[in-house]
Amino acid sequence: MKIHHLRDVLAVAERGSLRAAARHLGVAQPALTRSIRELEHELGCALFERHATGVVITDIGARFIRRAGAAHRELRRASEEVAQLQGQTHGSISVCLSTVGHIALLPETLRRFRERYPDVHLDVFEGVFPTHERALREGTLDCYIGPAPDAKSAAGLVLEKLFDNQRVIIGRRGHPLARARSLRQLAGAEWITTSITQKAEEELGPLFAQHGLPPPKLVMQSHSALTFIVAITSSDLLMMLPVQWLSSPLTREILQPLRVTEPLPAPPVCVARRAGLPLTPAAEYFCDMVRRAAGHMKPLRTRS
Repeated sequence: MKIHHLRDVLAVAERGSLRAAARHLGVAQPALTRSIRELEHELGCALFERHATGVVITDIGARFIRRAGAAHRELRRASEEVAQLQGQTHGSISVCLSTVGHIALLPETLRRFRERYPDVHLDVFEGVFPTHERALREGTLDCYIGPAPDAKSAAGLVLEKLFDNQRVIIGRRGHPLARARSLRQLAGAEWITTSITQKAEEELGPLFAQHGLPPPKLVMQSHSALTFIVAITSSDLLMMLPVQWLSSPLTREILQPLRVTEPLPAPPVCVARRAGLPLTPAAEYFCDMVRRAAGHMKPLRTRS
């Protein structure tokens, strides 16, 4: 089995046909077909079922392709690591940042990272741990930066705390409940939740229950900061978000905090990566710049 076999089988799986994969790779279709057949012969099984409109991955093929993808990614990282250790500045890294990571850490991190690695391609995702855990564990992501998962969810990963955090309740400017000073005064409000936990109701429900209040009315769940902004500014929905949203130049003029007296703790913000496999120099440098940006953050302020 050779590296080009892995490259070819992954391209066919991704593109859905030999013709499309050959076009993507810039190789002749007969050569690609021969490569796939060589690999299937070596494995002693079919990885794809051929149809007039393309290919369908077999059950065995799906299992093989999942491991082949991981192997191919690690071989790419190994090659990039050697090049970067020799002073080259090309390659690629893939990272996931929560909204806190984007607002509080990415501006400084991106500037310094681009100065050091101008030719490294950055693939940046927005999200939180539950929605990107699989990608992190499978190696599609180099690292995750955002609210820390619980200990059970983080098993097998390396977690490094960057800072403790707090949350604040946010609505649109001029919200009718803007003068509320307790959760009890928000009992009739409608809420948007994020995907910080596997179950939306676990994000706000325990907080209200702790103060003897009925569960809040959850009417929407969002997985995107853009959705947060559009939904909040165009409705009377409320959200509980990291306090950094109040200082972002993108949102501070259009969103309004509802400064309740109850504490609104948040999970600490961390860097998470796989255990046992080092990051490439470029990915490690990105994390170093994240640590530096975290060290430059001002103390949290949730009250005016």
